[in-house]
Amino acid sequence: MGFCDCGSSKPYAACCGRFHSGLEMPANAELLMRSRYSAYVQELEDYLMATWHASTRPASLDFSDDGKTKWLGLEIKRYNLVDSARAQVEFVARYKIGGQSAVRLHEISDFVFEDGRWFYVSGVFP
Repeated sequence: MGFCDCGSSKPYAACCGRFHSGLEMPANAELLMRSRYSAYVQELEDYLMATWHASTRPASLDFSDDGKTKWLGLEIKRYNLVDSARAQVEFVARYKIGGQSAVRLHEISDFVFEDGRWFYVSGVFP
C-alpha cells in the first residue's frame, strides 16, 4: 500500500497501518484522530468501533453507500492536550458523495485516555 490516507506523507504501514493492524496503539489523540480518518477511508468498522468510547459509541456504522464516498483529505488544525486524560483535536476532513460537490467537515473532537489508550468521545462543529 502507498502513502497513508491521513496526509502524513508516510507509508501506510509505518503510519496508521500499524494501528489498524493492532501492532500498536496511538500514543496521543492526534494520532488516533489520523488513524480514525484513515479507517473511515478504508471502511474499517471494527477499528472505528474499538476506538470509540463506550459512553457515546453507536451500535454500528453504516458504510452502505459502498464506494460512493470519496475522501479527499484531512487537515489537523489544532491539537490540545487538556490534561493527562483529556485532549481535543480540531480538524477539517473533505469528502464527496457520488458526483456531488465536496463537503467540508470541520470538527473539534474530544478524546479521553482510559485503560492505557485513547478513545474518541464526541465532537462539535464550530
